[in-house]
Amino acid sequence: MIAMIDIRPALRDDVPAILGLIRELAEYEKLTHLLAASEADIDRELFGERPAAEALVARTGGNTVAFALYFHNMSTFLGRRGLWLEDLYVRPDYRRAGIGEALLRSVARIAAERGCGRFEWTVLDWNQPAIDFYRKLGADILPDWRVCRVTGPALAALAHPSQNGSKPRKT
Repeated sequence: MIAMIDIRPALRDDVPAILGLIRELAEYEKLTHLLAASEADIDRELFGERPAAEALVARTGGNTVAFALYFHNMSTFLGRRGLWLEDLYVRPDYRRAGIGEALLRSVARIAAERGCGRFEWTVLDWNQPAIDFYRKLGADILPDWRVCRVTGPALAALAHPSQNGSKPRKT
């Protein structure tokens, strides 16, 4: 039985726990080779001079057991900002206790209160339990969209092709 769950905005003191949960998420998604974030990075992006994102944490029994990290984006079609859920993670021992749903509903409430036109996130195509969970809560899984990503040297080459001796690829 899980004791009372407290969901609240993340505080600077939560950064080590959030990074720990991010590590667990990377392990679950088999993406630890991509994990480069440090406590300083998370602190800067959540609490620095120009925060890039916000987070909620779920705590029980003095332990942080889940988090949701989100930020604003913009829908040109709606002419309104939206809220993008970057990550939602619940420790395995605390799943199926309503924590994920409570976090998702909390972020949805924030989006509604801020007048957002959309609340969106991605889910890995192999994560059927998450897909089923999101559908149960009313989310549409968009089949025709693919995420495009440019990182590291490819980002540098795209941003500054003349400095990297590369030319845009023709397709």
